[in-house]
Amino acid sequence: MKSFRVSLIGAAVSGLLSTPVWSQSLIDLYNMAKGYDATFQSAKSLYEANRYRADQGLAQIMPTVGLGLTATRSQVDFRGDTPSENKAVGLFTDANNKDFYATPSNYVANDGNPFKRWYLQNNATLTATQPLYRPANLAIYRQSAKQLSQAYAQLTVAEQDLLIRVSQAYFDVLASQDSLNFVRAQKIAVAEQLASAKRNFEVGTATITDTREAQARFDLVIAQEIAADNDLRVKRLALDTIVGIKNAAPKALNTGTALNPTLPQDVEDWVKQSESSHPTVLNAQLAMDIAQLEIERARAGHKPTVDLVGGYSGTRSLGGTSISGSTSSNSHVVSPSLQVVMNVPLFAGFATENRYKETVQLEDKARQDLEAARRNVAQATRTAYFGVVSGLGQVKALEAAESSSQVALDANKLGYSVGVRINIDVLNSQSQLFQTKRDLAKARYDVLVGSLKLRQASGLLKEDDLQGVNAMLER
Repeated sequence: MKSFRVSLIGAAVSGLLSTPVWSQSLIDLYNMAKGYDATFQSAKSLYEANRYRADQGLAQIMPTVGLGLTATRSQVDFRGDTPSENKAVGLFTDANNKDFYATPSNYVANDGNPFKRWYLQNNATLTATQPLYRPANLAIYRQSAKQLSQAYAQLTVAEQDLLIRVSQAYFDVLASQDSLNFVRAQKIAVAEQLASAKRNFEVGTATITDTREAQARFDLVIAQEIAADNDLRVKRLALDTIVGIKNAAPKALNTGTALNPTLPQDVEDWVKQSESSHPTVLNAQLAMDIAQLEIERARAGHKPTVDLVGGYSGTRSLGGTSISGSTSSNSHVVSPSLQVVMNVPLFAGFATENRYKETVQLEDKARQDLEAARRNVAQATRTAYFGVVSGLGQVKALEAAESSSQVALDANKLGYSVGVRINIDVLNSQSQLFQTKRDLAKARYDVLVGSLKLRQASGLLKEDDLQGVNAMLER
């Protein structure tokens, strides 16, 4: 009955170790995360917004065109000499606010008293302005191009961050899953040792101490299984949150996969690469360039501006004009114009001088920020490089330790069976073996993620870099 129970447990563990048919690869989950992750989508929207902001900067050096339309109806009191001809004097309003055309007869009948007269005037003006010399506008245009490059660098940072977050969450799930499987396999081994200790005690070949030691170790493994199961649940939730699906199932790493990440012999080669291509450094460099252009804008406050202004104006008057007092009914005046306008700033209350001093200090701040970014990136690159090198060394050491632990366990089991070893020796050997297996699995995952972090630290990480890692996964 006990052997049958152990067989059932072994079958269950084997089922857990197998990869479900609906598993997703690292590339699959990354593509899901690109369309779901809010942080990456926010960075993408910010980049698109900066593209339109760059177009606004271009408008600073392009012509502007405006159209103005006005319609005016004005009223004046009119008193003129008695008309000598029998024709309408103009459009008037009587006491009842009714419009009529005055004639000499009714004008004289009114004893020359003034009439109210209405004038209608429509005006249309088309104006075009082309900046000829505006150094501040030119600086704004050049800044907008730099700001667009900054936005792209920030988008690259967000994309690399998403690559790392997905990869880290992916291998965290695999590591937790392996840990749970090893704990359950250890529980089976300890259960077998506990059953053996009980049988030996029953036949009188072992003391009760062996049974109690095995029972204590079995209870400890049960607690470890509960903790490992909860850790796996948390890691899966973290991965689901990034990729936007429920119960994501990462494909496992192929058994016996060789880890051979490409590494230059000298860490300084990676550092030089990071200082020239890391998006954080590029962003800081662009920030300093923008600060220098801001100095040009501030300095331009002392310089004149020159614009070419063209205009076309048309005016249509009905009922004469109020200025000339003419009685002609209609008139149409067209006024095209072309002029060069220059404005020279003379005094602005010392605002221009203080603005210039402010931009000089901000440019110095940007230079210091650039230097800090280079130092931080260099430090992060060195840390990532030595982390990968150390991880590869740990993998080799743990592989040797795994083989040694297995040999030690086999020897202790043999010694226990012939009476030269006690039960606790076997239990300790089992714990050491399964702990080594867990550490080895995690070290392998850490090397894979560490190699991606190294490329991120040097500014080289791209989506294509996932292909090499993805090829190590089960099909």
